[in-house]
Amino acid sequence: MTQPVSPPRGSTDKVPPVGQLPAWRGLMARADVRTLSLLGVLAALVVIGGITKPDEFLDTRNLQLVLTQASVIGVVTVGMTFVITSGGIDLSVGAIVALASVWATTVATQEYGFGGILFTSVLVGLGCGLVNGLLIAYGGMVPFIATLAMLASARGLALQITDGKTQIVTVDGILDLGERDAYILGIPPLVLVFAVVTIIGWLILNRTTFGRRTVAVGGNAEAARLAGIDVRRQRLYLYLLSGLCCGIAAFLLIILSGSGQNTNGNLYELDAIAAAIIGGTLLSGGRGTIVGSVLGVLIFTTITNIFALNNLQSDVQQIAKGAIIVAAVLVQRRTASTT
Repeated sequence: MTQPVSPPRGSTDKVPPVGQLPAWRGLMARADVRTLSLLGVLAALVVIGGITKPDEFLDTRNLQLVLTQASVIGVVTVGMTFVITSGGIDLSVGAIVALASVWATTVATQEYGFGGILFTSVLVGLGCGLVNGLLIAYGGMVPFIATLAMLASARGLALQITDGKTQIVTVDGILDLGERDAYILGIPPLVLVFAVVTIIGWLILNRTTFGRRTVAVGGNAEAARLAGIDVRRQRLYLYLLSGLCCGIAAFLLIILSGSGQNTNGNLYELDAIAAAIIGGTLLSGGRGTIVGSVLGVLIFTTITNIFALNNLQSDVQQIAKGAIIVAAVLVQRRTASTT
């Protein structure tokens, strides 16, 4: 009978008992369960939509619309996932999207064409993210308060720039991207941008030192500091990343709507936080999943589409979203208590 092999003398490695999985395999198993659960919910919604409104919901144009609408809030959610994973929060993302969209669609900006609109959108997003990051990381402000102040300021500035009016985009290069002729293999350009942002976000969070530092800061900021991580600089970078995603989302929204409005991005912060939470990102920090967040975005967007096709009131949509958020948080607490 073969005897179990003992670890070398002085080694700290431990041989796991028979039938017991290593910790990392357990985490992967739980992650797979969460992902499969979200896929199951999304599949169930598709079935419901197909049964209630088969001709409208399953139409190719409607499915393209769902993906296109998910792209804008999806890009914002990728940035939000990083912030929440670090133990922070960003309530200003919707207001930043609004400010970036109206600043990039002023008459003066449009004179610089496609590049001017894109550059301005990204620059405004980064600028707002920089202010948030400096206030939180080096100013010692609580993320909730700092980003709430940014929310109010950005909304007010967006209203001041537009004077409450819609700014119509006249740049052909922007308008052309919203036409069906710009689709690549039947896929809207906005969806392709969302896919690229998602892939890059996943790689950064799961395959880079930056991602590991983000998780470490969210898990225990003091332990991360003692381990040599510059926690303040990491938080600054994270809010810059969130601002960058807001700038990209603003540009996508300009393409989608062909205009800039101070009401753009309304309640994006709640939708992004909700999508990240139901996707499996811990609100307390220390764990984040880009794939889960994207599935959360698709679930919410599909729900909204189904409700709209069935002429259900918006208040019913909000109630349904609220119920999903509560259920997701309860599942997270149950999962955390069993680990």
